[in-house]
This record gives sequence, C-alpha cells and structure tokens, in this order.
Amino acid sequence: MTDAALHGQIALVTGATKGIGRAIATALLREGASVAICARHGDAVEAAVAELNAGAAHGARAIGASVDVADHEALRAWVASSAEQLGGVDTYVHNTSGKPARNLEGWRKNFDIDLMSLVHGAEAATPFLCDGGGSLISIGTTAAGEHFASGANSYSAFKAAVTNWTLGQAQVLGAQGIRCNVVSPGPIMVQGGDWDMIKNAMPPFFEATEKAHPSGHMGEPSDVANAVAFLASDRARHINGVNLTVDGGFLKRVDF
Repeated sequence: MTDAALHGQIALVTGATKGIGRAIATALLREGASVAICARHGDAVEAAVAELNAGAAHGARAIGASVDVADHEALRAWVASSAEQLGGVDTYVHNTSGKPARNLEGWRKNFDIDLMSLVHGAEAATPFLCDGGGSLISIGTTAAGEHFASGANSYSAFKAAVTNWTLGQAQVLGAQGIRCNVVSPGPIMVQGGDWDMIKNAMPPFFEATEKAHPSGHMGEPSDVANAVAFLASDRARHINGVNLTVDGGFLKRVDF
C-alpha cells in the first residue's frame, strides 16, 4: 500500500509508543491517516508523537496522550478528546496488552487491560465509527489458538477473549456499518522486546522457534502493521469478522 489509501481518515491506536503499536501508527500515517496514540508514560508518548509527525505525509498528523487503559473512564475520555481534536474516528485499533500473569491479582489486572479496555474503548468509539462506517481492529496472537511454550497464563486466555469478542461484534456492529477484524501475529522480532531478550538469554529456544517458520525467520512489526493498514482501508471493505494470522506459516494447523 503506497498510494495514501487512508488519506483523510482518522485512527486511534492504544499502546503505540513502541513495538507493534508504534509500527501500526507509522503505517497508518504513511497511508495518509491522522493518528491519535496513547500509552501510560507521558514522556514516551511525547517523544513518539514528535517522531511520528516528523515522518508524516499527505497532510496527516499525530497526537497523543498519557492514558492508563485500565482506567476505563480515562480511556473513554481519551477517545472523545481525540475524536474532537482530529475530527472523528474511522479506525479504532486495540493493541494494549499486559504482561502474562499467573497469580490472581495479575489476572484481574490483565482482565482490565486486555479485555475490558477493548470493550470500553470500542463502545466509546462506536458513535464515531458508525457515522459513515468504520473499522474496529484488535491485535490478537497465535498463542490464543495453539499451546505455546509460555504455558497457561493470562496472556493467551485474554487474547482469546479479545478475539472472540471482536469477531462477535462483526455481526452486532457490522449492522451499523462497522467492520470488526482481528490481526493475530505469531512470533515477531521487536528490538528490545521479548524475542530479542529470548535470543540473548535462551539461544537454543530462539533458534528452534525461528526454524519452525517455513522461511526460517520471524516476522517484523511492519508485517503486522501492513495487515492493519490494509484492513483499515476501503480495499478491505468486504472483509468483516476475520482473524488474519500474520505468522509466516509458524502455526501448523490448517485453517479452513
């Protein structure tokens, strides 16, 4: 996608100061969409917005705010404020996720961060998204549908819930003209991210995971971001209720 497929559109992306979220914001800006981002740390948001605006094109711009998505009222206020500043919302990208938890306190925290922030954010964005149609895109994971080495924890469970809820909205919100899809990455190499740390701390496991990909290497954040940009565009106008896997063939199951 190189012809400003999202020119004039407006997108909100949660958790977008680094990694996949940052790549998504970059891709949407590249395609001409103005973008609002949020994350917990104000300094990181400010720096990310400055860098995103430096690379923006087609008259698009980026804004951002410090928001803890577990504070659902603050999240709703951010959606409303971003829509007011940018002039609406065409695409809402739910990217925020907490670290895997195995104790009950961590599970409750992840419930608010992973799942309920999606429900609150999407509900707050719906009045804007249904004004002429829009797109809700959640970032899932292949670990939601297949056991992975990290074992049973909150991450896979709540990502499965995020996927189920989002795809279910394809029927509910779809009737209001809002397309609802999920992008599920497999292992993605993010500089300074989990797989980068695993590469240094557990070389045999990292190498085995790479070899499990038919291509012999993991994906990059831009691979996920390009899929999101496509789903947000009119080129995907008849795609609704789809879980788009971006894993380079890492999963061995056959999706019919």
